[in-house]
Amino acid sequence: MNNIIENRTWRYATKKFDNTKKVSEENLELLLEATRLSASSYGLQPYHIFVISDQETKEKLKPVSWGQSQLTDASHVIVFANTTDFGEELVDEYLQNVSSTRNIPADGLKAYGDFMKSKLLELSPETKSVWTARQAYIALGNVMQAAAELKIDTCPMEGIENEAYNEILGLTEKNLNTAVVLTIGYRSDEDATQNYAKVRKSKEELFTLIQ
Repeated sequence: MNNIIENRTWRYATKKFDNTKKVSEENLELLLEATRLSASSYGLQPYHIFVISDQETKEKLKPVSWGQSQLTDASHVIVFANTTDFGEELVDEYLQNVSSTRNIPADGLKAYGDFMKSKLLELSPETKSVWTARQAYIALGNVMQAAAELKIDTCPMEGIENEAYNEILGLTEKNLNTAVVLTIGYRSDEDATQNYAKVRKSKEELFTLIQ
């Protein structure tokens, strides 16, 4: 079987982690770099990612995560926090990065910046928040697939109290909101769900080929 398919078949939403096993610093750095390289609309990456290994913080988050044991048993908890609102600074900071990285004069990027601002700044605050959260989910997908390549288990989690996360992590004053959480580590032998057959729609149901 092709490794791409094999790794995705191996991956599942881990329900019970082995709390004695930790993701190495080397592998954590690989996961974070894979996340950093994720695609995002216009390349703006309108989110911030918190990587939590501190057990005390994980204990605080567990009660506001429906009491799920993944929060405290996993090696790390990754919180994807989307920017709740933004102005011209989101585009301007990105263009400064482009200018520096590609050695392009900033003046040469003005037209592109104006184009992005014309599309984004007219959005309502609610639409901006939805859009930035969607970008965070793209990054989530990337890190999950990278983890599967490294045989690191993951569990994406929406069963959380977002506002409580924001309070515990001090996100609101940073113009951030918890979009989604990912726990990473290594599956416990006691997690029976690892032996379940993967249930997905058939190709005939899921895909329409327009040729």
